[in-house]
Amino acid sequence: MSRINVGVLRGGPSSEYDVSLKTGGSILRHLPEQCVSHDILIDKEGRWHIRGMERPAEKILKGIDVAINAMHGEYGEDGQVQRILDSFYVPYTGSGALASAIGMNKALSKGFFKKQGIKTPLHLVVRADENHPATVSHIHRNFPQPSVVKPSSAGSSVGVSIVKDRDSLERALYKAMAYGDGKTALVEEFIKGREATCGVVEGLRDRELYALFPVEILKPPENEFFDYDAKYSGKSQEICPGNFSRTEKEEMQKMAMAAHRALGLRHYSRSDFIVTANRGIYLLEVNTLPGLTPESLFPKSLAAVGVSFPDFLEHLITLALKR
Repeated sequence: MSRINVGVLRGGPSSEYDVSLKTGGSILRHLPEQCVSHDILIDKEGRWHIRGMERPAEKILKGIDVAINAMHGEYGEDGQVQRILDSFYVPYTGSGALASAIGMNKALSKGFFKKQGIKTPLHLVVRADENHPATVSHIHRNFPQPSVVKPSSAGSSVGVSIVKDRDSLERALYKAMAYGDGKTALVEEFIKGREATCGVVEGLRDRELYALFPVEILKPPENEFFDYDAKYSGKSQEICPGNFSRTEKEEMQKMAMAAHRALGLRHYSRSDFIVTANRGIYLLEVNTLPGLTPESLFPKSLAAVGVSFPDFLEHLITLALKR
């Protein structure tokens, strides 16, 4: 690879701003030597900055050969920044605008999973204009409990609650709607099992889609699930390869590849699962831009198959430039 100007986009106007800064920082530290790095910060108001100065996006992108999208959540992962990059003909890593928008919408994604026969938990969507006491009581009486309430479009487990009674359901709906699009929340059947995740990478080792080893996630005892604190506090344990049977491992790998294809994703993704003792494996959701911080699961999965982080970044850049 010859010398290339790489813009690393990080920050963004979402609740995952701090995680995005860490992902971007990790990428900047590990770019291959032949890359000329450009640290591009998008602040919480959506303004673009380079070298500490606010500049229009088109001015910043003018000297960029390829962009690595290190943003998570709203704006960075939902198709908005992808449309900006497309409008200025800048190649970038990760999925395109439409696939990103679909992947960010958990309820919409589940429709695509079902069409492909991918097992996912029972769920329903609650709109903000429906969020009143009668609706809460109806859901509590008629939907399997306990349940999981989450924003329809947010990552890093922000705004997620496990609810066991009517009052906690009401609080959880308001909490979930404080994140993402602010208009909808997802109520999902709670399935007891082991938490796992499995990444896929396009074109790695000459495979159309290369499935990494599934990671087993052991949350801290004080956490109900693998929430934001558990993800980034360093308290959880991630075992890669996870302690799964060969059948379970292969099924998760197949499901992760099927989900990547079903949503029309590009370059790489990571799928989250619940592995049960007697009900099989359920796909929860797909991350179109997995975190790449030192604590993140994706770099650990890469290391387990002998792929260094700089080599992975070089591979991503090569994929983006092939467009």
